[in-house]
Amino acid sequence: MAEFRTISPVSRPVCGVIRPPGSKSLTNRALVLAALAEGESRLTGVLDSDDTRVMIESLRRLGLGVNQDIDGCRVEIKGGGGRIPADEGDLELQNSGTSIRFLTALCCLGQGVYRLDGNARMRERPIQPLIDALESWQVDVRSEHGTGCPPVLVRANGLRGATIQVSGEISSQYLSALLMVAPCADGNVSIEVQGELVSRPYVDMTLAVMRSFGGRIEEAETGRFRTEGGGYRGTDYKIEPDASAASYFFAAAAVTGGEVTVQGLSNVSLQGDIGFVDVLENMGCTVDWGEDAVTVRGGELRGVDVDMNAISDTAQTLACVAPFANGPTHIRNVEHMRAKETDRVSALVTELRKLGLDARERADGLTIVPGEMHAADIATYDDHRMAMSFAILGLRQPGVRILDPGCTAKTYPNYFADLDRLCVGAR
Repeated sequence: MAEFRTISPVSRPVCGVIRPPGSKSLTNRALVLAALAEGESRLTGVLDSDDTRVMIESLRRLGLGVNQDIDGCRVEIKGGGGRIPADEGDLELQNSGTSIRFLTALCCLGQGVYRLDGNARMRERPIQPLIDALESWQVDVRSEHGTGCPPVLVRANGLRGATIQVSGEISSQYLSALLMVAPCADGNVSIEVQGELVSRPYVDMTLAVMRSFGGRIEEAETGRFRTEGGGYRGTDYKIEPDASAASYFFAAAAVTGGEVTVQGLSNVSLQGDIGFVDVLENMGCTVDWGEDAVTVRGGELRGVDVDMNAISDTAQTLACVAPFANGPTHIRNVEHMRAKETDRVSALVTELRKLGLDARERADGLTIVPGEMHAADIATYDDHRMAMSFAILGLRQPGVRILDPGCTAKTYPNYFADLDRLCVGAR
């Protein structure tokens, strides 16, 4: 793909209907649970992206049968019944946090030696809290270089019933990884969260998908989970469109005063990021909820002060809506974003300042003060959400060029084509 992409501003409000591809978060959870299930599962609405490709390839390397129909967005998996067929595996996960964390736990159900690695950025992303939890589960697992980051080496001998603890302060994915494998252990498992649990809606998503595959789990009190043995059963599972991806299209309506309907989502979505529309409503937009669609209509925007801990994957989207509001916007309680694909707090402030804005970094978030902007080349830091978010800002501000636009392939390979299709009537 080109080294940069110039975003063409619109001259009229953006109006239209769109259906984003399947949720990356749901796709990778469903793939893991289908791989662990007894019998065959059929997944529909499956996302095809870099993150899901490395997951599928890794499951194949672990000896599981995975048949993918990319054009039909379908995957069929013959599960291993809670066991890993291969007794060794060398898995390359690029910069997919869900993949490396979920698969580290999944490999512990095997009988053998497994190595999980990623790209240069992944080797900087912490995985020690998951390692600590697995070690308390009597698993031989370590950070190969002693950094607390990948590569990870697992010498597995199955999982037994236990009571374990895991930190929730950096990523909810550590807890989700443990929860998903726990029903396949030889005995009941209790998992206790230590400290604040960030991004709680993603854990609720994990629990919902586990139950769809027959997993037996309860949360007796907040942060204390108990699973029963028995594993999972193969099932037919439909994956929702990606609510994080939908945030960009909702934002397009907000910044241009338009009206955008996203199909396939509703107020009963499993994805917490659908809550982004509530933030837009607080800013002055109108939101209409349908049974299988959500519509956002733009209005006069006002700045907000918002805790985005639970929906931090949409914080970058909000940061690119904020310059068009009346008054400053404060994004709080998102310190864990610093351990994502890049330090997202610092990256946002740096790129907003390039545009001439007064953006201020804090330990737990940032403040954006609206003001006059000018053209700028936006660095994306190999972070798909930087590229997609600043493209929305470019719908209003001329001269925005997105560097390395191909990074959107991580979760949404056709993002720019879909955005152009939505905006064609406004240009």
